[in-house]
Amino acid sequence: MKISVVTPSLNQGEFIERTIRSVLSQDGDFELDYIIVDGGSSDGALDIVKQYEGRLTLISGRDRGQSDAINKGFDMASGDILAWLNSDDTYEPGALSEVAERYRGHEFAWCFGNCRNIDENDREIRRPITRYKMFESRRYSFKRLLSKDFISQPAVFFTKRVFRETGPLDLHLEYTMDYDYWLRIGKRYSPLYIDRFLANFRWHERSKNAENYRKSAHEAYLVAKRHAAAADRYPILRHYIHYRTLSILYRFL
Repeated sequence: MKISVVTPSLNQGEFIERTIRSVLSQDGDFELDYIIVDGGSSDGALDIVKQYEGRLTLISGRDRGQSDAINKGFDMASGDILAWLNSDDTYEPGALSEVAERYRGHEFAWCFGNCRNIDENDREIRRPITRYKMFESRRYSFKRLLSKDFISQPAVFFTKRVFRETGPLDLHLEYTMDYDYWLRIGKRYSPLYIDRFLANFRWHERSKNAENYRKSAHEAYLVAKRHAAAADRYPILRHYIHYRTLSILYRFL
């Protein structure tokens, strides 16, 4: 079994080596296909990546943004299972082995696990958010997912077949291309939930912008509306209330 991980990279020289090491240190009964797609970093990130050539595949050149970079990587990926890990996030030790073992025991279309929030120094933060997402994840349903996005992107894995069926990430979405993708897959397949920590999502100065939070919440609401059927009015109403609440809370983050 082979697992392909794609990392889109652009000027994350401060964090990308931690990302790379968290991927390359994964071991277990699987083959790793690691692809980094760099859009033209100018902060030394590319030099860091090149130190690991021979253990990963590097694609370097201009792209049309994060989603385009991820799509390029997935098009090249040769794994049975696919995932993407952004260049400031990390995997927990044993994450890929856990996914491979679960796939052998139960051939899922897609799966997701738990994800910690960490700061610039790898310290865990925002534990209430983590606990809230775990609470929602244990009660997964497609309608629940329509009402709020509780799935953490770094802890999601899906098969190559599902990627071919679902198609590439939407290049027109700036913030919620991942949420859109979960809804697109979720319409057809129920996920396997792995109730353990698989990854870490990093919060840092460039990600702590309240205006971006509000824009992301609004875009997520529009994405949910797009995927909702006529009978899904209640989940969409819940999502709207959730979006408005977040818009207020983000002012204080």
